[in-house]
Amino acid sequence: MTMNSKNKPALRTWLKWAALGGVSAINGYATILMYARAEYAFALLTLILTALGVYVFARKSTYAHRYIYPGVAGMILFIIFPLVYTVGLSFTNYSGSNQLSFQRAQSVLMEQSFQTGESYSFSLYGEEGSYQLALNTQDGWYLSDPIDLKALPESLNLSLAQQPSTEAAPLKTVIQNRQQLSALVVSLPNGDHLTMSGLRKFAASQSLFALQDDGETLINQQTKQVYKPNWETGYYQEVNEAGQFIGESMSPGFIVNSGWDNFTRIFTDPGIQGPFVSIFIWTILFSALTVVFTLAVGVVLAQVVSWEALKGRGLYRVLLILPYAVPAFISILIFKGLFNQSFGEINQVLQGLFGLSPAWFTDPFLAKTMILIVNTWLGYPYMMILAMGLLKAIPDDLYEASAMDGAGPLDNFFRITLPMLVKPMVPLLIASFAFNFNNFVLIQLLTNGAPDMLGTSVPAGHTDLLVSYTYRIAFEGAGGQDFGLAGAIATLIFLLVGGLSLLNMKFTKLDAE
Repeated sequence: MTMNSKNKPALRTWLKWAALGGVSAINGYATILMYARAEYAFALLTLILTALGVYVFARKSTYAHRYIYPGVAGMILFIIFPLVYTVGLSFTNYSGSNQLSFQRAQSVLMEQSFQTGESYSFSLYGEEGSYQLALNTQDGWYLSDPIDLKALPESLNLSLAQQPSTEAAPLKTVIQNRQQLSALVVSLPNGDHLTMSGLRKFAASQSLFALQDDGETLINQQTKQVYKPNWETGYYQEVNEAGQFIGESMSPGFIVNSGWDNFTRIFTDPGIQGPFVSIFIWTILFSALTVVFTLAVGVVLAQVVSWEALKGRGLYRVLLILPYAVPAFISILIFKGLFNQSFGEINQVLQGLFGLSPAWFTDPFLAKTMILIVNTWLGYPYMMILAMGLLKAIPDDLYEASAMDGAGPLDNFFRITLPMLVKPMVPLLIASFAFNFNNFVLIQLLTNGAPDMLGTSVPAGHTDLLVSYTYRIAFEGAGGQDFGLAGAIATLIFLLVGGLSLLNMKFTKLDAE
């Protein structure tokens, strides 16, 4: 028994170090792969999390922190890193056309080529595993030695020969092996070097651009134009003899630091400033009105279902809480069908009773009204549940004293019930405001921001919130995805929501005092 008790700690220690070593080796290998692919931010993140984890679990003095390390690692991975990464993007020109590093964009341009000589038809003769490549030229047929298309050499020499008597392989074979054939360089006896220029053609070609000694300047070997990187726009652009940029930019572009340009665009570009201000005001109104409406409906219903004279109160509570239990996206899609302008039940009822057929999805005011109605339906059960709990905490003595003074139900509600409910709910109301400030799912599923605004530089809709506006800029831009501008707007949203959180903490502190 003594030997077993001594062996257990040793075995446990050995297993701990083996696990730490295995995790370190796997994450170290992953870090090297990320670094090799120029994913420096993710490589650094993996290195930091791995080093921090090994430090916590390896040392006895920090071993107690192993219980909170998963939470800290999750916060770094899912909150701090995306936040820092987004803020970093907001100071760059990162977009759909500027996604590559300078070295990668340069290499893509260097891979372009142009035809410098006559093209020749080619065919493959033979069978699987042993084909001969044949070129049909003015001088006759040139034929290669038997080759395996699955293991082609980098270059292949052809010699003058008779046209093979066997049947040529079908085009399907060429298509299946196009990648291997495209990388093949064919040499003729006269010294010409040919590459694949089509599914049935080989031709002499040359790199379109030649890199100069400075490592940046490119010369178009076909037109002799000189191109240099424009570090302000993130594109290669033609320069004149004086070194000034002229002409159009060449894609692909590369990522450069743009400073405060994205933030400046938000407040100076009329095509962005107007929609941004309008959407910002609507976001504030939407969040505030949602809180007011859900609170009003929730408190009134909580009063009703808490009325002792009401029979079947338990059943009513269950029915009124059901919207909170149903997944939000289901309710939103149901309302989208109900508000359909042509076939929705709401318009059919309004048409039958009053002869009205509101354009819920095309009129900006009606679209916003519809959104508030749907969001009130989704949010009132939460407020009702809170109010039901807080109503039980209000002393009955206050109502008895009020009754002795001759106060009625309305006086009791506005002078006792409402103040006693709202004060402890203030932090929760602020949290609800912050949540609705970023209520992306509702807008995306119900209207997708429609109706769209006209004359804007980036996609924008009358019912867009700042968060959906940011999403549309990042992924739906007609002129290209603008991740830098979207990152700038996301940074502003973070600052606004962060301010609301600080305000929430302040109110909570005051409430505690």
